[in-house]
Amino acid sequence: MVKKSEIPAHLREYVIDQQYDAYTPINHAVWRYVMRQNVNFFKDVAHEAYTNGVTASGMNIERIPRVEEMHNSLQPFNWGAVAIDGYIPGVIFFDFQAHGLLPIGTDIRKLENIEYTPAPDIIHEAAGHAPILCDKKYAEYVKTFGEIGRKAIATKEEHDVFEAVRTLSNLLEKGSTTEEEIAEAERILAEKQKAVTQISEAEEISRLYWWTVEYGLIGSINDPKIYGAGLLSSVGESSSCLTDEVKKIPFDLDHVISTGFDITTKQPQLFVCEDFDQLIDAVKEYSKRMAFYVGGTESLEKAVQSGATATVEYSSGLQLTGTVSKLIKGEKQEAVYLNTSGESILSFDDKQLANHGKDVHADGFGSPIGKLKGEDKPLEDLTDVELEQHGIIIGDKATLQFESGVIVAGIVHEVIRKNSKVILIRFKEASVTYGDQTLFQPDWGMYDMAVGSHVTSVYAGAADPEAYFSSESIVEDEEVNSNVTNSLSPLDHLYTKVREIREDISIHSNSSEALLEVINQLDKDFHNDWLLRLEILELLAENDLNPEGQEKLHNDLNRLKSEEKALSQLIENGLKLI
Repeated sequence: MVKKSEIPAHLREYVIDQQYDAYTPINHAVWRYVMRQNVNFFKDVAHEAYTNGVTASGMNIERIPRVEEMHNSLQPFNWGAVAIDGYIPGVIFFDFQAHGLLPIGTDIRKLENIEYTPAPDIIHEAAGHAPILCDKKYAEYVKTFGEIGRKAIATKEEHDVFEAVRTLSNLLEKGSTTEEEIAEAERILAEKQKAVTQISEAEEISRLYWWTVEYGLIGSINDPKIYGAGLLSSVGESSSCLTDEVKKIPFDLDHVISTGFDITTKQPQLFVCEDFDQLIDAVKEYSKRMAFYVGGTESLEKAVQSGATATVEYSSGLQLTGTVSKLIKGEKQEAVYLNTSGESILSFDDKQLANHGKDVHADGFGSPIGKLKGEDKPLEDLTDVELEQHGIIIGDKATLQFESGVIVAGIVHEVIRKNSKVILIRFKEASVTYGDQTLFQPDWGMYDMAVGSHVTSVYAGAADPEAYFSSESIVEDEEVNSNVTNSLSPLDHLYTKVREIREDISIHSNSSEALLEVINQLDKDFHNDWLLRLEILELLAENDLNPEGQEKLHNDLNRLKSEEKALSQLIENGLKLI
């Protein structure tokens, strides 16, 4: 079991106790049905790592897995697992994966949504994602993707779409939702989607993730194998995706990132990669287009458009984390001054600088970017002697004029170096101006001036997430005890009785009588339940018991197939395994 202290502090808020006792007998039956279908179907059409990976990753066909058992089973593959509550932001999901942790949503789809649910559930997250992680190259791809994907910057409008999608997906899975509630959620989602006017790097890399990790095929166009988790958790879509009705396209990075997707419907096309090395090369290639790699004004503008926490790294190595809210541009339309709003911190080498946390920079941060006027050498590279030549002497008043026209004047209080580079100069009684704009006044307190001739990197999240996001001390490592007590329905009790009979070492004539009692109860009170009838038929057929009962169940299931077209394929698939 993963200890809370082993999870990065900024990710702990998303981790929950699985509440295993909350699963009902029907929940376990849904898991069992889907997994029996999966293992039987995917042994021939999935990537070779799938079948062995189901067992190796800590899953049991008969019952919903415990996430702690999966964590222990994944350890030999340099992976682990944590339980989370439903949807989490993409950068957080990728952050878990960058740390070698598979986040697993612990809800399970309802019986009426057994074939597919748009909301994250344990069938998708565990049975879909975990088995292929036992393949070394694929595990490398997912972890590499996590390290890169967590830095992707989204727009504010895309953040709003994410929240709208999460709301709609949860409503679709919720049994008590009204048509009016769904219609309103769909209206809001459409409104938010309409507001998106540009495709961010976060959206593009999400598409790469969708068409590979979620819905990827591998091998040749004429004989592809399945490895995507979305397909591996849906036999229905997996069987149709291998037919000609779904277009197969050779994997190409530019084609993939220009192709959008809809999580609420089956995919009309899929991309086929040659091998996992091709995917590793592709995500590394894409990373060279991202703001964290490119830097500069273009990347700063992405941070402003995101309206979310981002980190700006200067050429000196200084890292500023906050919400980039304003840029001042010079004559060449390059950023010459930036501001963050709200809590900000300064870091170096991904560690917060002493006395430069959120308490010090609670209201934001502002600083120039560029070289000093008349000085070819970047300020960060100046020696102590050269600093003195520019009047930068502790205790003395200095006036620094930048090439951009920004002027910083004040009493030098401190010069901070790291790795022989000047990263920060602190001023007392400072004033900062740009033309007729006043950017800082003496009565605002100490002025901390970031040093850097240019911005080398901009990325989502914090340089030191432990310092920036954490407001609590390390959580104790004690296990969270589940106090869940279920009030089982009469139907759940029938499912329990059948499970107990199945798990009995010897099934005999007395078992047959007990199963007949369940059948009679189904006929009396649960005319339309198909899954338990399948389970009973399976037990009778496998143990060669009660031919009359078997015939009756066949007739009942055929009746349900004709009455409910949506059940026809589900029942037929179940019968094929008996």
